Amino acid sequence: MRHPPRLSRMLALLAGVLLFAGGLTAPSVLSVLPMAAAAEPAATAPPPVLRAEGNKLVDARGDTRRLLGVNRSGGEFACVQGWGIFDGPVDDASVQAIADWKANTVRIPLNEECWLGTANIDPRYGGANYRAAIAQLVQRVQKHGMTPVVELHWSHGQYTGNSAGCSDVHASCQKPMPNARYTPEFWTSVARTYKDDPEVVFDLFNEPYPDRATPTNAEAWTCWRDGGSCPGIGYEVAGMQDLLDAVRATGAKNLVLAAGIAYSNDLSGWLRHAPVDPAGNLAAAWHVYNFNTCADEGCWHRTLAPVAAEVPLVAGEIGENTCSHAFVDRVMKWFDDRGLSYLGWTWNAWDCSSGPALISSYDGTPTPFGIGLRDHLRALDT
Repeated sequence: MRHPPRLSRMLALLAGVLLFAGGLTAPSVLSVLPMAAAAEPAATAPPPVLRAEGNKLVDARGDTRRLLGVNRSGGEFACVQGWGIFDGPVDDASVQAIADWKANTVRIPLNEECWLGTANIDPRYGGANYRAAIAQLVQRVQKHGMTPVVELHWSHGQYTGNSAGCSDVHASCQKPMPNARYTPEFWTSVARTYKDDPEVVFDLFNEPYPDRATPTNAEAWTCWRDGGSCPGIGYEVAGMQDLLDAVRATGAKNLVLAAGIAYSNDLSGWLRHAPVDPAGNLAAAWHVYNFNTCADEGCWHRTLAPVAAEVPLVAGEIGENTCSHAFVDRVMKWFDDRGLSYLGWTWNAWDCSSGPALISSYDGTPTPFGIGLRDHLRALDT
């Protein structure tokens, strides 16, 4: 998801006055006081180790599972903007609030420059400090019995063509494709970190949009899979096969998600261009908002159903900009009817009229949009 302009302007204004005393968890610019420290509750049952089996996700016993939950945005932008690591609290109480919605999954967007600690990142928020903070959040998600999905959201590479999010070479906005300079290194590091923790799921790249740069969709799908010198993209691209190879070369067998083109809203060429996975543990990812092109049941029947018949399908982001939930209600019904997975965007206390925000407070108070997802997940749990 591209972040609401109102939020970016607010963050820019606040960045200059934010005081940070050090340590691994940055205070939120959207909350006045941190949540009070509380005794750590007893751990719940751990999340399952998931694998792709046919077109289903299954656990170690072979039982079918679904990823149902939320995105926790912040780790992709706060660090590169120079004011912290997360946007809002990520302590135990805030993660418990997600679990209280009966979510079983939390998707955690990351920034490759922050993870790698490149020279443009404030070291307080990058490198070892960033990686440690992400590890703490992953562990809290697991402790509450939820599956963590770590995902590359913002990446390096200068792109100023059609639909460019920014002109910056650094990882300060969504780029059309990952880059050969840093992204394989990023995934090698992430996979080494979590290869012995198979509960963690890897989502290779947030929202590819090579189709906005290339002359044809055929060229876009080739770029998506193979990378290299892609038409209209001025940097060397790392394709999905490159990234999957980087993960598997470490010995990591974790479940991997690969999202389609058109900001992950187009899966029409996914089956023909799917990267080859020697571990056989690959699923398709898709995003949908009410303003996307493929935003009705007819398109879902034509383009999603064939993919879901062959491989597990995860809607990594679902949302709408209406501050209501009529659209996501339709999405959830379509996915429920087929036993598929979905995650709401986003568990951040933003103004839901400026972007799809599920909550108005990190205690789990829902927005009118978030009420739809919360009540639906709780009903599924009964």
